Amino acid sequence: MLHIAIAAGLVLGLIVGLGAAATGNEWLMMIAKGFAPFGTIFMNAIRMVVLPLIATIIFTSIARLGDPRKLGRIGGMTIAYYWITLIPAIAIGMATMKVGLQFASEIEMPQAAATTIPPLQSIVDFLVSLVPANPFAAASEGTILPLIVFTALVAAATGTLAEERRERLIGIADDLSEALIKLVWWILYTAPIGVFGLVAPMTAELGWNIIQSLGIFIICVFIGLIIFLALVTLPLVWFIGGISPNRYLRGTIGAVSVAASTTSTAAAIPVTLDETINKLKVAPTVADLLVPLGASMHRPGSALFQGAAIVFLAYLYDVPIPLAAVGAAMLATFLVSLTVAPVPSSGVITMAPALDAIGVPVAGLAIILGIDRIPDMMRSAVNVLGQISAAVLVGRWTEGADFQGVAND
Repeated sequence: MLHIAIAAGLVLGLIVGLGAAATGNEWLMMIAKGFAPFGTIFMNAIRMVVLPLIATIIFTSIARLGDPRKLGRIGGMTIAYYWITLIPAIAIGMATMKVGLQFASEIEMPQAAATTIPPLQSIVDFLVSLVPANPFAAASEGTILPLIVFTALVAAATGTLAEERRERLIGIADDLSEALIKLVWWILYTAPIGVFGLVAPMTAELGWNIIQSLGIFIICVFIGLIIFLALVTLPLVWFIGGISPNRYLRGTIGAVSVAASTTSTAAAIPVTLDETINKLKVAPTVADLLVPLGASMHRPGSALFQGAAIVFLAYLYDVPIPLAAVGAAMLATFLVSLTVAPVPSSGVITMAPALDAIGVPVAGLAIILGIDRIPDMMRSAVNVLGQISAAVLVGRWTEGADFQGVAND
């Protein structure tokens, strides 16, 4: 029901804003501008919690893997596959949105929402900035990416500790992340008012152009997800895993249906396991390990969505994305897409570090949050297909599955 309430806040904000823009009615304009502080409070609350939430989830996810030297063949190949497929997903999302925005109307966003564009960095300067003398001070100054990298390195080091110490640290981080997730839920309960407070005054100033741009955004995300499946997931499953696209899609329809309808690949785990083992013939020992791991770490659809959203919001706020900024945005998106929190529209909420990396106002997240239900269903379906593909390919590589007669199906 929460997504319905958020959508209602968006629709009501659009109605009030469009009415004020079209008629110039003083009452509608007063309502639109009067709710603006609620939108600011909502976005401040999101920014308050998103960084510690991302840091704790990244820490627990990486630390739980244990000593990288002990991951073994299956673990090493799986993590490599996760990382390799996320990069093209982000790139496809950015490229598709860049092309789609050629058909969007020019929009002049409110000047008050804009932020200072960071100076152009060289690739060397960007790499050096990832290792600051004080990552916490860098984060407090708005440079969030170094703190995320620092957290990932500390988590990797934690994975090498003795089991008792490692589990103690993971337990503390787990408890903290659970508390932060509860706080996110509280904030999301205020989202209908917050989204209204952000969208209504913006729409009152921008009119119909923002509606057209949101439609283009949804279409571009859908096209990007189809391209990713056609160029990355299905060819890998077919040519390396030995399963034809027809059989693969028929064999995963249950998991895709559950993931899309609930917008949660975690909720689809029981069905995903059943179809991966019984329909795609992946060995239970491989599926039982990789399906839950994929549900917690591998979200190529979310990565693609975030890449597209970064380009879209940069366009809205007229923020250029030079080469060095693209690298920063892709790295930030890559890291947070591995550890998206289990809350509604978390793929939107966790984009803050990537937006900060290129100087796009975080307030733009509210624009996407209101229409996120449709993109969330689409990317959840692609996420679960990507997670199953990892089990199929690793099963094939380790010769842990029976693929006889499948390739020619």
